[in-house]
Amino acid sequence: MPTSAPPSNRFERRRAETRGALVRAARQILAETGDTGVSIQVIAERADVGFGSFYNHFESKTELFEAAVRDALEEFGRTFDEHLAGIDDPAELVAAGFRLSARMAESHPELMQVLRRRGLGHIHSENGLARRALRDVEVGMASGRFTAVDPTVALSALGGTLLSLVELRFARPDVDGDDAAVNLAEMVLRMLGVPPDDAHEVARRPLPDLA
Repeated sequence: MPTSAPPSNRFERRRAETRGALVRAARQILAETGDTGVSIQVIAERADVGFGSFYNHFESKTELFEAAVRDALEEFGRTFDEHLAGIDDPAELVAAGFRLSARMAESHPELMQVLRRRGLGHIHSENGLARRALRDVEVGMASGRFTAVDPTVALSALGGTLLSLVELRFARPDVDGDDAAVNLAEMVLRMLGVPPDDAHEVARRPLPDLA
């Protein structure tokens, strides 16, 4: 996705800053409680902007919270792009994605709480991680790395499994997240048609450092 050009004057910069503050406030609320019923006044106070500023950027709270979810999912996707850029094996990309997601529950807790609470409705969105995952699945199928099935169905399976892993990381902090992610990654690769021995090895390849 192309990056938007930076605002060209002081007025546009202030508008962008205000909108960004509102989106950040909405992300924080989603991560902390998931309560989208909070008042606009509460959102504006958290964002440290005037109440009237809200309607300069959003028509409703629904629109704001949807923007906050899209913002979080796009950050999620960019994080994957940054850390997995050197991997060209589709199977390794899938496995590394699961394992990085488990670690991001600690390194990016706000982001992952948003994914936990609102990710299901965005498994097939056209932004964020979904479009990147669909691309990798299609490459894997075209190359013969994965069994040829409907890519959309495969994406549903991957997205549902990933969200289950994220839920596990927060609901059961006593469970070793790295081990769970490795085992799930191996299972998913086998589901996609990767031979068992190969899936076992690929799921355990070294990961890039998230720091």
